[in-house]
Amino acid sequence: MLALTMGDPAGIGPEITAAAWRALRAGDGPVFVVPGDVALLSAHAPVRAVADMAKAALVFPDALPVLPVDLVRPARPGQPDSANAPAITGSIERAVRLAQAGQIAAMVTNPISKLVLKQAGFPHPGHTEYLAELCGVAGQEVMMLACPELRVVPVTVHVSLRRALDSLTTAEIIRCGRTAAAALRRDFAIASPRLAVAGLNPHAGEGGVMGDEEQTIIGPAIAALRADGFDVTGPWPPDTMFTPPARARYDVALCMYHDQALIPLKTIDMAGGVNVTLGLPIVRTSPDHGTAFDIAGQGVADPSSLLAALRLADDMARNRGAA
Repeated sequence: MLALTMGDPAGIGPEITAAAWRALRAGDGPVFVVPGDVALLSAHAPVRAVADMAKAALVFPDALPVLPVDLVRPARPGQPDSANAPAITGSIERAVRLAQAGQIAAMVTNPISKLVLKQAGFPHPGHTEYLAELCGVAGQEVMMLACPELRVVPVTVHVSLRRALDSLTTAEIIRCGRTAAAALRRDFAIASPRLAVAGLNPHAGEGGVMGDEEQTIIGPAIAALRADGFDVTGPWPPDTMFTPPARARYDVALCMYHDQALIPLKTIDMAGGVNVTLGLPIVRTSPDHGTAFDIAGQGVADPSSLLAALRLADDMARNRGAA
């Protein structure tokens, strides 16, 4: 049993939740429960309020099982409301607590709006940092995006590009590399993970002609990871490391900033991409897209990424249990 959070109720979360339930209710994949607003979700699918996981599993073939988390105000598609921030974060916290208690195998999160939560005083940059705090491992979290063709880890994440360049350190590359390798072994059943480290500058600096970060920051991190016994290559020229022949040579790419990692993955497989939080004591995945307020309520939202996130969470939980 998985838990799927409500996400922002004004976004496409309710629609894709209902679509995922319809796709999985016949037994083709994992079952899930939603900590969320009963009235909101009942507009999209048959819903049954439940109080425990055993009941949720029994209900799933016939109705979407919901652990009630009430909205402050009724949601209107495409019109986010910061008054509902407590329910959004409450759904996330409920799922975390269920995972910590062993009542669910993994959690999957529907998209949230960072701006909506910030307007309500939410202090975190996004899901990843909030989950780390709830799990008591703040500072140990690492973001991975995964699809069947590629896995990427951005070393710097939700900060401006200027700040990302200023904050990139050897120590952080090492931390992300170690965490990614451990997760590939435990959660993806890759016995000997291969890490490719991207350069920062064009042509990976061209021997220092186009920047020296490869020599001063990235190279020492690669050396340290190799000294730890990891299979690490790089620094790779970022403009060539995502071609099909290059991707065949590694299991994860460590990238130096957000868009260096996410642009190739979303270009290769937007529909099948999944956001994974590494470094947590629980399994968490998410679709690789946002709230899509512009199309919410129109019935055109694609649930493919959410279905991929649910299936990957289930696979990761099974691998973790078998490790």
